[in-house]
Amino acid sequence: MVRFFEHASRMADRFARAICMLAAIVLVTSVLTIVVLRYGFGVGFIQLQNLASYAFAVFMIFALPVCMAQDGHVRVEVLSERLSPRYRVWSEGLALVLLLIPLFALTIISYWPNLSYSWSIRERALETGGLPGIFLIKTALPLASFLMIIQGIAAFLRRREAEYSAPSLPVDPPSPSSSGTG
Repeated sequence: MVRFFEHASRMADRFARAICMLAAIVLVTSVLTIVVLRYGFGVGFIQLQNLASYAFAVFMIFALPVCMAQDGHVRVEVLSERLSPRYRVWSEGLALVLLLIPLFALTIISYWPNLSYSWSIRERALETGGLPGIFLIKTALPLASFLMIIQGIAAFLRRREAEYSAPSLPVDPPSPSSSGTG
């Protein structure tokens, strides 16, 4: 089970990183294009503004699982830094079971009807002339929530395994007399 979640965590991290990189490139390119067109040529396109907004939304949503995979999330460790590592492992397990999984599962469950409706009408931007495909952007939230659940479980299993695994003993090289060539 640990191996499954480790593999799933690596794949989820690669996927989320790729989406973040693509979104960052699109965001920077679209914002630079907006600025050059607006201030250089006095022209603006609502599609470019939608593209920048969509890229920013996707970047921020998928940055959460990337941060979780890298153990970069913020912890308030007023008490736990003075306690044993085993306590920290189990407190993080409780936080996973009582907070992370229910919160992101609730996000998926409660958002699903809105997402289904958005897909059924192939929702597009509200602005006249805006980009189509907002339903694709709305899919990012439940997908990232699912990735957060995977990353949270994998992080807990990694910490638990590191804490409860037997310490490795150094292996002594075989002595010349035990090699069988006497």
